[in-house]
This record gives sequence, C-alpha cells and structure tokens, in this order.
Amino acid sequence: MRIVVIGATGTIGRAVADALATGHEVIRASRNSTTTRVDLETPSSIDALFATVGAVDAVICCAASGRLTPLDSPSDDAFTLGLKGKLLGQVTLLRRALEHVRDGGSVTLTSGVFQEPTPGSSFGALVNAGLEALVQAAAIEMPRGLRVNVVSPGWVTETLEELGMDTEGGTPVSDVADAYVEAVTGEMQGRVLTPSSR
Repeated sequence: MRIVVIGATGTIGRAVADALATGHEVIRASRNSTTTRVDLETPSSIDALFATVGAVDAVICCAASGRLTPLDSPSDDAFTLGLKGKLLGQVTLLRRALEHVRDGGSVTLTSGVFQEPTPGSSFGALVNAGLEALVQAAAIEMPRGLRVNVVSPGWVTETLEELGMDTEGGTPVSDVADAYVEAVTGEMQGRVLTPSSR
C-alpha cells in the first residue's frame, strides 16, 4: 500500500511510519518536514499535501495535540487551543481524503484518553470525544468501500520518560503503533482503538 503518515516526526508518528515501512510505501509528512510539509491548522496545506502525493491507499494522522488547560483559564483562546488543529484539522483531513484515497482504502485519525480525570483535561476530553463520535457517525457515509477509524492512545511510555514522569501507567510506543497498523491493514470500520500494553 501507499500510505501517508501525518505527524511522522513525533514519537507516535515515527513509530507508526517505521512499523509500516517494512511492507509498504510510506510518505512521511509533518509540520516540520523539509520534504512533505502539512499543517492541520491550515486547510490549504492539506490540499497542497494531496496535490503533491496524489492517490494513496491510506492516510494516518498522528499529528496535532492540545495541552492541559484549567477550565477557569482566563483566556478563551488558551482554553480552546488545539480546536483548530486537532479537531477541525482532522475533520478537514478526513473530508479531503475522500477524494484522494483509493477504493477500499482507509483513514485513521487520533483522539486520546485519560484513564481517570486529570486536572486541565476537560477541553482535551471534549475534542477527543468529538473525534470519536465523528468517526462512528461518518463510517456509514464513507464512499467506495473506504474505512475510517480512530486510535485513542493514553500516555505513551517514552513520552513519560522524556517528561521525567512515572512510566508505570504508560503504553510502549510500539504497542501504540500496532493499533494504527491494525486499523490500516484490518477490516474494521467506525471503530475506536485504545492500545494498551501487552
């Protein structure tokens, strides 16, 4: 398959691209790429990506994230940071992908999950729930046998290590990458995949 991985310079995206590259042609794209650049906050950037890469068999988005922001943040913009990229950007990506993914192909998005309520996570929970609801509802509208799914990773072990945090509740990035591979190579439709450590 010919697969675009967006966010391929990040911890998860790099692992996903590496896992798929052993048997498929992987096009690595990111906001910081020097070759295939895309910024989910800019719809014209998404259009330019597809104009550059042409037809593909799968699109995976591991890009865009939000930060923990208190509910009583004094700034509306600070509280909703990530809305344009993580939520609306992935919605735009899905809509654009419909014209560029070959028959029977797939789109895999990324939401997220907190195992238990975390201070500052309310907006992130809203965005993630929205993405998961979108995928479940959009599944019945996908044309030409296309599939759409979303991976909902929690804390990644390697990220916790980088932050100097306790890694006990983390999932190794290789296990997270396996969920994306399963979404692309399997037959699931409209599913939320939550990877966990084996």
